[in-house]
Amino acid sequence: MLDELKTANKVVGIKQLRKALAKGQISRVFLAENADPALTQPVAELSESLGVPVLWAATMQELGAACQIAVGASAAGILRP
Repeated sequence: MLDELKTANKVVGIKQLRKALAKGQISRVFLAENADPALTQPVAELSESLGVPVLWAATMQELGAACQIAVGASAAGILRP
C-alpha cells in the first residue's frame, strides 16, 4: 500500500494535501494513525466527501519513510495523472 508513494507523483503534508484536494488533483490520501486527530480528521472528512479513498499508515515515521523524507509525515496524497 505505502510502496506506491515511493514512485508516484505526490504531495506531502496537511497544507499541500488540502490545497490539492480542493483542486481535485488527488486520487488517494494517506494519513498517519498516530498524528494529531485535529489535523487528520478534517482531511479524512474532506477526502470522503470528495469520494477520495483514505488509507491509514500505522505511524508518521512509516508514512514519512514511504514518502522518502527524513522526518515523519502526518498526511500525503497521490496526484492524479
